[in-house]
Amino acid sequence: MKKVAIGNISIGEKEPLAVIAGPCVIESEEHTLFIADSLQKIVRSFPFSLIFKASYDKANRSSIDSFRGPGLQEGLRILERVKNEFGIPVLTDVHSPSEAKAAAEVCDMIQIPAFLCRQTDLVAAVGSTKAAVNVKKGQFLAPWDVKNVVDKLLSCGNDRILLTDRGTSFGYNNLVSDFRAIPLLQNLGFPVCFDATHSVQLPGGLGNASGGQREFVPVLAKAAIAAGCNALFMECHPDPQNAKSDAATVMPLNELFALFQKLDRIYNAVQQ
Repeated sequence: MKKVAIGNISIGEKEPLAVIAGPCVIESEEHTLFIADSLQKIVRSFPFSLIFKASYDKANRSSIDSFRGPGLQEGLRILERVKNEFGIPVLTDVHSPSEAKAAAEVCDMIQIPAFLCRQTDLVAAVGSTKAAVNVKKGQFLAPWDVKNVVDKLLSCGNDRILLTDRGTSFGYNNLVSDFRAIPLLQNLGFPVCFDATHSVQLPGGLGNASGGQREFVPVLAKAAIAAGCNALFMECHPDPQNAKSDAATVMPLNELFALFQKLDRIYNAVQQ
């Protein structure tokens, strides 16, 4: 399995667990900086690597009335401030090829959303930047089908790839996590991340918004670590009920330390 360098960290076999965390969407500059500061203080207590994640535009919201974020220019300015002030790599997602270059000038890693992972123009635009790439496996894809996405990125000369499982569609408004996907994705030659918060979504389950079952985030996170994932994706918020995106699934900041204690023990046991 290839190890992937992102900023000053490395993700892969025998490397520290990489935690990709932050708010689903940038709600304000102050809010974003508060979460980054809180996460850095929490992660310092563990042998984990931290990558800060936040979206400047949630282009795939269920409703036209849903909050989308500050937009490209302002969002990247805030992410650059996080990167510079806290010295941690930053990640954001892009939804159109035209935004890839600008995002890569600030972010260490660019994320391809699950719904868009088959969009060749988007994959090629992201792959052609100098940023590492996090591919969210589409809810509609089998793990082995991700090879086609990997091949598109490799054709652009980019092999700094992380593959993320975020659950698979299971009927209407529901997802299921098949942990066989972790070793199957690793067989493609790249480290694998598990998205513990989006995997408990109930997509569109509230009619004009997605629902979710936050209580199962710790369960799935522990199972994914036990199954051998190399990174964990977990959106978080100081006040989940009032989060402007994914309020039903983001983890409360004040519950992360206790969960990380358990994940640390499991990760250490698996790596031995």
